Amino acid sequence: MCCLEMYFHTGSHTTGLSLNNDRLYKLTYSTEVFLDRGKGNLQDSVGYRISSNVDVVLLWRSPDGDDNQLIQITMKDVNVENVNQRRGEKSIFKGKKSSQIIRKENLEAMQRPVLLHLIHGKIKEFYSYQNEPAAIENLKRGLASLFQMQLSSGTTNEVDISGDCKVTYQAQQDKVTKIKALDSCKIERAGFTTPHQVLGVTSKATSVTTYKIEDSFVVAVLSEEIHALRLNFLQSIAGKIVSRQKLELKTTEAGLRLKPGKQVAAIIKAVDSKYTAIPIVGQVFQSKCRGCPSLSEHWQSIRKHLQPDNLSKAEAVRSFLAFVKHLRTAKKEEILQILKAENKEVLPQLVDAVTSAQTPDSLDAILDFLDFKSTESVILQERFLYACAFASHPDEELLRALISKFKGSFGSNDIRESVMIIIGALVRKLCQKEGCKLKGVIEAKKLILGGLEKAEKKEDIMMYLLALKNARLPEGIPLLLKYAETREGPISHLAATTLQRYDVPFITDEVKKTMNRIYHQNRKIHEKTVRTTAAAIILKNNPSYMEVKNILLSIGELPKEMNKYMLSIVQDILRFEMPASKMVRRVLKEMVAHNYDRFSKSGSSSAYTGYVERTSHSASTYSLDILYSGSGILRRSNLNIFQYIEKTPLHGIQVVIEAQGLEALIAATPDEGEENLDSYAGLSALLFDVQLRPVTFFNGYSDLMSKMLSASSDPMSVVKGLLLLIDHSQELQLQSGLKANMDVQGGLAIDITGAMEFSLWYRESKTRVKNRVSVLITGDITVDSSFVKAGLEIGAETEAGLEFISTVQFSQYPFLVCLQMDKEDVPYRQFETKYERLSTGRGYVSRKRKESLIGGCEFPLHQENSDMCKVVFAPQPESSSSGWF
Repeated sequence: MCCLEMYFHTGSHTTGLSLNNDRLYKLTYSTEVFLDRGKGNLQDSVGYRISSNVDVVLLWRSPDGDDNQLIQITMKDVNVENVNQRRGEKSIFKGKKSSQIIRKENLEAMQRPVLLHLIHGKIKEFYSYQNEPAAIENLKRGLASLFQMQLSSGTTNEVDISGDCKVTYQAQQDKVTKIKALDSCKIERAGFTTPHQVLGVTSKATSVTTYKIEDSFVVAVLSEEIHALRLNFLQSIAGKIVSRQKLELKTTEAGLRLKPGKQVAAIIKAVDSKYTAIPIVGQVFQSKCRGCPSLSEHWQSIRKHLQPDNLSKAEAVRSFLAFVKHLRTAKKEEILQILKAENKEVLPQLVDAVTSAQTPDSLDAILDFLDFKSTESVILQERFLYACAFASHPDEELLRALISKFKGSFGSNDIRESVMIIIGALVRKLCQKEGCKLKGVIEAKKLILGGLEKAEKKEDIMMYLLALKNARLPEGIPLLLKYAETREGPISHLAATTLQRYDVPFITDEVKKTMNRIYHQNRKIHEKTVRTTAAAIILKNNPSYMEVKNILLSIGELPKEMNKYMLSIVQDILRFEMPASKMVRRVLKEMVAHNYDRFSKSGSSSAYTGYVERTSHSASTYSLDILYSGSGILRRSNLNIFQYIEKTPLHGIQVVIEAQGLEALIAATPDEGEENLDSYAGLSALLFDVQLRPVTFFNGYSDLMSKMLSASSDPMSVVKGLLLLIDHSQELQLQSGLKANMDVQGGLAIDITGAMEFSLWYRESKTRVKNRVSVLITGDITVDSSFVKAGLEIGAETEAGLEFISTVQFSQYPFLVCLQMDKEDVPYRQFETKYERLSTGRGYVSRKRKESLIGGCEFPLHQENSDMCKVVFAPQPESSSSGWF
């Protein structure tokens, strides 16, 4: 058997495959692809195999050197078949000829020869015919790329179908191995991802090609490329693509004589003047969607699922995610037409979807549709802004659009405030993507910092502080220190809580000195909420021995409820093994800090942290701290939920209810530093690392009396809508020439409400925070050749509710406190769909579905009752089906 011969040259250059003169090489070629969930059993995969015979002939060799060659490659007898031999009668290819599967015009194009110009074993040019289908040309590029190799070990860059890639050769006596670093490949492909590690994905790609050698001849080329993906916080959302190529030499026979000449261009023209040089790098193509609905038809089919009463169901999120995908291919005019035709009940959900699409057309459409000068569409404006805040991959244009709107006029001042707050969130996200030097980001920074420095009205100062709380600009820290230490009431407290959001490296010694002055009241009297926030900042950011000691020594000298609160904070640090626990334990070895008098302080204020869920690589925690005034009225309750992947946190939810200046209602004496505070109660929420605009229950004594006399305890909406949180899209050019897509989307419908009730008759106050969500996460992996497509869809969905209620009876001291945090029963559903589909419409599908019920529970909120909430799984039987469609 003759082979693809390799001549070993002794010059300074490296050499690769070299063909003999006047010989026709007969080879067999196959490329196959498998899709599965990465469990290792390829027999359970979906996919397909394309195989053919291949003729290779040397047309020309440069008279100046053997390593300058022009070869012709021709695919023949193309066949398409199933990779899963157990499919049997269910194979979509059974009984179909290649011309029916591939289509006649595609098959003719595939079997037209291509020319490959090789110099020293590397591809110089790739020649084909113009106007051939891109998908078919890619398959021929994938075959041609296998002919590029070198014989010596080393690392270099090569250009092939995958792009300009870094490759490493390992030469041995019986084989040469080429390892391609796929993450180094420079190739233009659409894609984006959620930058946050908790909401992001982990992907891994490898490519290894082995050239088998016998007696200095290459007898086979074997290539395997693997792409694996998994969602970080839910690892059941995972998938893998395995793509293989195999090229084997069968025999040789007499072939065409070499064409004489010195210039390769003249040789190509002599072979066929229609040949043209085209890039060897794979080209983008889109398969035509047969029978797919228009945007308007799609919307009409799902709008019933997006009615307000249906938003608590996972089907609402499924419809939302599917429509977002469709919107990304739509034109502005199509989107505007649907927006203008929709009624007010479903329109907010449509605004959520259009904004979440994050394309230039969708942004133009929604900005044309919304009128920020109107007071009638405030709900729509707010939904648009929230969707902007949670944008998975915002760009500078979105930021510029909001800056432009902020400089205009508004019908509602609440919307003006929200625009500035969301500008801060977008600055943070763009900076996380190394976009801090973009002109739009620089302008936004100046707007926030300049506005905060010059603001005189309390409302404007609060607005810019909230924007800075989202942006977390290091250059804003001096301003925050000034406002925290010198201002009164809510402004001082908000400045302190904004500093609390900064990462540890930004909490410098100067910041901690200021926080120490605030907590210990070295320069002026501060209210309890500001002092406790200052203490939290110190204890969270590598506190020194003396800082911890001084805080412990202060317990016993503080107002009554603040004593209990700080004691609970210290005990929570120790019990939950927080970073500061080691230093606290060191200090507690001193009797002056650790004694009965200090640690026996009574009161109802508390702090507690616990686990919602904990695994080897992730954890979900909740914490609740409640601070009361000395008269028993709620001063602040702070509920937090964090999600961790290893050590990376995501602040999922924070709901803070604050009240002040209510002592006069029960003829009580205000605590030190709080004598002149206006009557106020409100709720502030942070959702997935984004601070939202606070809502007010009442502001001022007259407003309070009006609310009390109306006896209304209806909850106020904090945030409501459909959010796109996880958004990963990756288009891959496989070395075989096939196109792959790996997409992960996660969305939720959320409704957070809060209420505060106050009864003078029963001398009782009650706060209630209710959080209802429905969540859907889907992974979609496809491999497309334009005439056959294989896909894997995996997903998980749930509907959940969490309610926190605190009730205080202050008719006597110590007052009675009841704290509840309950989680309802949670249905949890997982599904998997595998399919193979011909472009003619014929297909095979396999579906699996598994359901379980996670029992509800009540979470401990006191250190005296610290048993972890026990979660009970009640699995249901798995269902599966497969068949034709």
